[in-house]
Amino acid sequence: MVRVGVQADLPEELSGFFPSGIELVKMPKDLKEAIEIEFWVLPFNRVEAEAQMPLVQGVKVMQSAMAGVDWVLPWRRDGMTLCDGRGIHDVSTSEWVMTAILASLKWLPVYAKGQEERKWIGDWKLRNPFLSERTHTRGRYRVLSEELWGRTVLIVGYGSIGAATEEKLKVFGVKKVIRVARSARTEPVEVHAISELDALLPQADIVVLLLPLTAETKGMFGRERLERLRDGALLVNAARGPIVVTEDLVAVLQEGKIRAALDVTDPEPLPEGHPLWSAPNCLITPHIAGLTPNFMERAFGFIGKQIERYLNGEPLENVVNNAGY
Repeated sequence: MVRVGVQADLPEELSGFFPSGIELVKMPKDLKEAIEIEFWVLPFNRVEAEAQMPLVQGVKVMQSAMAGVDWVLPWRRDGMTLCDGRGIHDVSTSEWVMTAILASLKWLPVYAKGQEERKWIGDWKLRNPFLSERTHTRGRYRVLSEELWGRTVLIVGYGSIGAATEEKLKVFGVKKVIRVARSARTEPVEVHAISELDALLPQADIVVLLLPLTAETKGMFGRERLERLRDGALLVNAARGPIVVTEDLVAVLQEGKIRAALDVTDPEPLPEGHPLWSAPNCLITPHIAGLTPNFMERAFGFIGKQIERYLNGEPLENVVNNAGY
């Protein structure tokens, strides 16, 4: 009987997605002694998973519910098949991307601050706008929010989440979506190679990052690339914090060149008092984009089917051969 390792506090309703014919092994956070399992459902907490790794024996499959498994690669052992959660996050993360874009364009953080202070911020009273003063005037009229309609959006790291985001963008009448991945392709849609990124950045009103963290992507968006963005462009990071050089991002935000919406930061968690917290034109959420009740059901429904495939000797899905994007 195949022994399947899961975190000890896995809710009963989620383990109900698993097939019969397995032995479910509940693994405590503070695993003290060696344990033999064949199929390991990795815990969401990467620190917990890494601490357990030296005591886990006999593993043939490591299954993560996360779309990015960069954190697993350094300590994966030879002979282990690693599978990621590609596709599971499409709905939740693409919805966060859309929320971040619309919240930024509608200046919701500005107005939320006004609500907190019980002040009606509008007309001539508008303070701390997302863009520079010159952008917010049309003669004697003040611009008090913006539209997504007619904008150009560049998606860097075009995979299943990128495709789901594009579908939602179409509803809002964006002018153009530019797609970028590791290598170019033309089917089913045109995708540009990452080598073209520098030429494409100045064309975009909004840049959405959905890349995995690899040696190639770490620090990809430093000062030079950030300065290629249009004045007032919106950078949305729903990928990994270290893809953007934090110090450089803080600098361009403080200069008023661009704005940002971040679900991930570097460092993470972002320490109290870090300058990114107070950087102007920056919306931050604490790495919550993918975590919804529906996501958990999708995740364990997928994992249950993966276990069935393994039991039946069928090819597994989402096998990680390299950290492509």
